[in-house]
Amino acid sequence: MPNEGVEPVLSEGRFDGREAFADLVRGALSAAAHQGWNEIVFSDPDFAHWPLGERASIEALQAWSASGRRLLLLAGRFDLIERGHARFVTWRRTWDHIVECRAAGRSGAAEEVPSALWTPTWCLHRIDPERSRGVCSSEPRARRALRESLDERWRQGRPAFPASTLGL
Repeated sequence: MPNEGVEPVLSEGRFDGREAFADLVRGALSAAAHQGWNEIVFSDPDFAHWPLGERASIEALQAWSASGRRLLLLAGRFDLIERGHARFVTWRRTWDHIVECRAAGRSGAAEEVPSALWTPTWCLHRIDPERSRGVCSSEPRARRALRESLDERWRQGRPAFPASTLGL
C-alpha cells in the first residue's frame, strides 16, 4: 500500500467537490487500516462517485480486513456498485463474513439515504451529494448524531447486495 508507514491525517471541516470527497474517502480507508477501526459504515444513495473500484481503496480495505471487523453498507440501490466497482464487488465476495448490506428507503426513493462515512473516531457527511459538498468531523456529538441517523435508516432497510446469487 502506498505511504505504508505514514499515518493518514483525517481532515476536519467543510469540503467541496468530487475530487475532495474522493480524497477524503481514500484517506479514511487508509486510516482504517492504520488505526484498526472495528467498524465502518458507508452510506450513499448509489455510491456512484465513491472511489471503491480503485486499486488503492481495495488495498486499504484488504489491510483493514480482519476478524472482528465489520463494514456496513447502506444504499438506496446497489446496481451502480455492481456495474462500476468491480474490484470492490470481488473484495466483498471474499470478505462477505464481515460485510452487511441493506437497501434503505422505499423503492425508488434513494434520495432518502444520506451520503456519509462513519467510523468510531471520525465521520464524513456529504450534505449536497450533487455538488459533493459536506463536512468532516472527529467531534463526538457530530459522530453520534450521524450514527443515530444511519442506524434509523438501517433498521428501516432490507437486506440487499448479496455476495453471491444462488440459483435453483
